[in-house]
Formats: sequence, C-alpha cells, structure tokens
Amino acid sequence: MDQLQDTIQIPLIAGYNDNNEPVVEQVNVVSLPVAGRQPVTDPEALLSKAGLEQPGEFRLTKSPAFIRGLAADDRIRYPVDNAATYELLEHSGNLSVRVFSKHNTEELDQALTPELELIDGRIDISSPGLLVYTIHVSIGFQQIEDVLNRTLTRFPDTIWYYGNVYDPEDGVTPLNWWQDIAQSV
Repeated sequence: MDQLQDTIQIPLIAGYNDNNEPVVEQVNVVSLPVAGRQPVTDPEALLSKAGLEQPGEFRLTKSPAFIRGLAADDRIRYPVDNAATYELLEHSGNLSVRVFSKHNTEELDQALTPELELIDGRIDISSPGLLVYTIHVSIGFQQIEDVLNRTLTRFPDTIWYYGNVYDPEDGVTPLNWWQDIAQSV
C-alpha cells in the first residue's frame, strides 16, 4: 500500500487551556503492525473500550506543531491511560523545529526552507504564522542553529524553538535522547 493511503490522523493532547480543558492536535501517523493484530485504519475504533485495552503502535509522518517531545518518525503507543494519551516508544533521531511569526510566513518559508533542505531538513507544516521542520540530529545542533539564526535575522517578530529537545514540564532541561544516536553516528 502507498504510505499516503496508510496515513491516518489521531488526536493527541498538546496541553491544557486556562479552563483546564485539553487542547488537541490531530497528528498524522502510520499504523505499525502489532503481534496478533492488523494495523489500525480507523482511529475512532481506538477510542472504544476495546481500543484502550489494546492500544496501537504508530509512527508519526510529520513533526507536530504544538505537541512537545515528539518529531516525525518517532514511534508511539496510542491511546494509553495518561495525561498525554500516548506513550513515546522510540525517538527517530529527528529534531522538530517550530518557527513562529507575527507575520504571514510565505516569504519566510521561501527563504528558510531551501536553506534547511541544503542540510537535509524538510518542511512538515506551513501555515500563516507557523512553519514546522524536521531535521535529523546527526546534522548537528550548531549547523541547524546557524542556518535558523542567519535566516531569521531578516524577519522581525519571528522566533524558533526545538519541539522535542527540552523537557515539556519546565522547557529548559535537555531531554538528551540524542546522546545514544550521536555516539552511533
């Protein structure tokens, strides 16, 4: 089957608003085979009681816009009984880079995307005010940051963040999941 035909969307909790209501992001995933079960093609089936007893395993096809700690090609189990509704099973080695702007991002996209493609980055989400990129950690933090900082100097009111480098709870503690990957490269 074509990967595009296999892609489904599942709702993951990105956080909570001021009224403590969940903020949900629809994330593109591909269902992975789990022993004794067919791959999931209907995400609604996962929300049934039976689905909660046997969650599916999925690979993200794109880095999410707002869910911290995940990037494209990470492997997760969903749904699970925790606040996030998913469990991270394996980091792919990809970094998620989120670029926010107070202005329309069309011109920024045209300037930044080719620069990141030169270092094997790819754009996953392009919308007014937000661009999301995926870049493998083996490229190196310094090279990625140099490209971002050099390009963004021409775009006021624009800022970038890693989406899966820092602890989602405090936003400053490095997760260090890339240490094993960096040693093997």
